[in-house]
Amino acid sequence: MNEHSIREVVIVGGGTAGWMAAAAFARFLNNGYTRITLIESAEIGTIGVGEATIPPLITFNRMLGINENEFLRATKGTFKLGIEFVGWGGEGERYFHPFGYHGHDLEGVHFHQLYLRERKRRVMQDISAWSMSAVAAQLGKFARPPADARPPFGQLLYAFHFDASLYGQFLRAYAEGRGVRRIEGKVVDVAQDGESGHVRSVTLADGQVIEGDLFIDCSGFRGLLIEQTLKTGYEDWSNWLPCDRAIAVPSEHAVAPDPYTRVTTRRAGWQWRIPLQHRMGNGYVYSSAHISDDDAERELLANLEGPPLDQPRRLSFVTGRRTLAWNANVVSLGLASGFIEPLESTSIHFIQAGIARLISLFPDKRFNPVERDEYNRQMQNLFEDVRDFIVLHYKATRGTTDFWKRCQALEIPSTLQTKIDLFRAKGRVFREGFELFATTSWVAVFLGQHIVPEDYEPAVDALDEDKIAQALEQMRIGYLETAQAMPTHAEFVARCCAPPQPQAEAPFAFASGFGA
Repeated sequence: MNEHSIREVVIVGGGTAGWMAAAAFARFLNNGYTRITLIESAEIGTIGVGEATIPPLITFNRMLGINENEFLRATKGTFKLGIEFVGWGGEGERYFHPFGYHGHDLEGVHFHQLYLRERKRRVMQDISAWSMSAVAAQLGKFARPPADARPPFGQLLYAFHFDASLYGQFLRAYAEGRGVRRIEGKVVDVAQDGESGHVRSVTLADGQVIEGDLFIDCSGFRGLLIEQTLKTGYEDWSNWLPCDRAIAVPSEHAVAPDPYTRVTTRRAGWQWRIPLQHRMGNGYVYSSAHISDDDAERELLANLEGPPLDQPRRLSFVTGRRTLAWNANVVSLGLASGFIEPLESTSIHFIQAGIARLISLFPDKRFNPVERDEYNRQMQNLFEDVRDFIVLHYKATRGTTDFWKRCQALEIPSTLQTKIDLFRAKGRVFREGFELFATTSWVAVFLGQHIVPEDYEPAVDALDEDKIAQALEQMRIGYLETAQAMPTHAEFVARCCAPPQPQAEAPFAFASGFGA
């Protein structure tokens, strides 16, 4: 420690973003010198509709030393193996975007290139038949692979569905148990340094003044510090992502929880279906230019599988990102930093990624611009890459309503057009330098929404056709037989992650090697 070290970190806002940041700082800034304070107000509600996640959250929880079963019990969570898309490739069609991999590469050639050649020779099953996560999901099965699991079981990758408000409470207990100070109160004033413009302190409604060296803005869409105070600016992406409203409502379970999220096209947008242990999470993301709020609510309620458990909640948003995620001595996280609709469950990952980058580029009181600029560059790249992936779903849809026809006519970012053109020519996908949505993800959406390459890479023709066909069939059978041997998702959750019962359950283990 020296005179320039950050002593006071102030997080403005709770919710998932605030408490994820507090928990991570409590773990990685536990140096006996830096104090972490979180300010939140019970008067200001949190959005809390994002209940589906992607696999990197496993890493975040493990870095904090969180037991996965305890986390799932506390948040009433279930497992997620991917997303089923209904209607996106055409009326009545379904495809699956799995976590993990499609098959195995052979002799340096990507699996999907082998698959593309084979489907020119004969009728093939959907490429999801070569995904461990997809096959298990479609059979309603789940088991957690140990760290040393070999393929095909070792290729199963998963994430979670959980109650976001309960996750915030869970992380609050973790953070406060490690010294984070929580202050209840509403920020009514912000003081800035007259020379640097940095935020110096915030004043609460009860008169308390909280000073800080580094401020984390988790105040949601309003961006209390990053926007209302620093006037950072916002890059509006609604020309590419036209939905600007959402309605969320929980409902009773009609069936056992599936190990995947489902998203279904509707007249002016799409509906999510997220199974938790205790309820189903449902929502409708839509364009207010193509349907009224009341009609959207009626359409959502008419498509629930079970009775609603609460009144629908209406939300408004503008897709895009803050022009600078880090400005002066303020770093924005969560909705304060930007919003890309929840089609691929990325909201919590943006929080996690922002925290990880801030820890790796953690400043001192001098706030070296090179650290800030690198943080902003990395976050901009992440936001734009995810944006392109989401826009792909809209551009490639085959819906027939006015809304979906508008999406098909979108002028898309040039970066996305290049990706589409490369895949359409010879099935090429290049993902160097990007942490999220690997080749499997892009291939699943391309093929699922009928962007089919005209040809495949010439290198494939150097491999023996019959041997490749035999290898592909062996892989497919291996995935199917492995999934069939797993317990059902409901059985696994009940044994490992359900709320505690009066009497202890017997250890959960199977002769096939699938353990708890």
